Amino acid sequence: MIHKPLYGYFDYAAATPMLPAAAEAMRPYLNDNFYNASALYLSAKRNRRIIEDVRHEIAKGLGAKPLEIVFTAGGTEANNLAIHGIMQKFPDAHMIASAVEHDSVLAPASKYDHSIVQVDENGFVSLEAIKKAVKPSTVLISVMYANNEIGTIEPIHEISKYIERQRKIRKQNGNTYPLYLHTDACQATNYLDLQVSRLGVDLLSINAGKMYGPKQCGALFIKTGIAPMPLLQGGGQEWNLRSGTENISAIVAFGASWKEVRGNYQQEADRVTQLRNTLIHELLQRIPGCSLNGPKEKKRIANNVHITIKDIDNERLLMELDELGFMVASGSACNASNDEPSHVLKAIGLNDEQARSSIRITLGKYTEPKAIHALVDNILQNIPKK
Repeated sequence: MIHKPLYGYFDYAAATPMLPAAAEAMRPYLNDNFYNASALYLSAKRNRRIIEDVRHEIAKGLGAKPLEIVFTAGGTEANNLAIHGIMQKFPDAHMIASAVEHDSVLAPASKYDHSIVQVDENGFVSLEAIKKAVKPSTVLISVMYANNEIGTIEPIHEISKYIERQRKIRKQNGNTYPLYLHTDACQATNYLDLQVSRLGVDLLSINAGKMYGPKQCGALFIKTGIAPMPLLQGGGQEWNLRSGTENISAIVAFGASWKEVRGNYQQEADRVTQLRNTLIHELLQRIPGCSLNGPKEKKRIANNVHITIKDIDNERLLMELDELGFMVASGSACNASNDEPSHVLKAIGLNDEQARSSIRITLGKYTEPKAIHALVDNILQNIPKK
């Protein structure tokens, strides 16, 4: 049974409702099975086994080893561990990030010698720009898998093949600096292939709160042989990379949502893609002055629609839609309180006026076709008439 407010919910990129299976799995570990998984008595050891079972499940879904999975408090911490963990180990080295990364990549990157590579008008990272930015001291390249604002699916495999060639050249030249590829896959988990060997990544961030699990829970894949510096010092949990008592209730719920979502991600991607294409078609056909931001259908994440409607005030439109029961976004929820236009929209060439006339609509598990038609009707009724 769908909770009524989800009918008009179109901000799945910001947060997803927890699956019933995840909430049910979590409940016993909030009260009865609360034990610290590092303790030595049997009840605690059972909790340790449960955590390792979830780790194994996530590793299997990524085509990774359980030892390569580190649980974190969400995608932001996973990204910070990837960036700070590598760059603190090589304090004189250089890193590269794309101009459309989430702030949880850009902010830590700013603390080090770094280069920002630009994107084209559809948000695609240029491999040529990455090649030009690479220095002999570059140790990390961070490019997100799918953009959280405009939905662009970046050419991660293509970038990884270039990095592979660069490693061979460095070895021949006696350059001892490693070169790693990190991808923020937080928006990709519901719809895209996550096999790390096929992607060719060394570090990959995921977030349970974006895939119908609990907020403040996530994980970082770290390829065997890479040893980042830990962000947190303490009891040495998570292979000494993330000290602190494990949040077993959230980890168990994460495991339940992971199993359900990844079990049929391709079917759900196909279903949501059809809805998305219908929505894009209706918006472009029916809304005067409406244009699509980001790529066309093929290289766009299944659930993302980002549009500019000429001469509208996006905040006013958002509030009017909210009063009618429809929830959309003006950009990343993390920057909703910031009056500055999105750095992603600036990167693809939109000016301030265009950025402030743009909205993000993201679909999900509980989106229905009739809600899409109703959303377009209500947008049409609440934009200024010429």
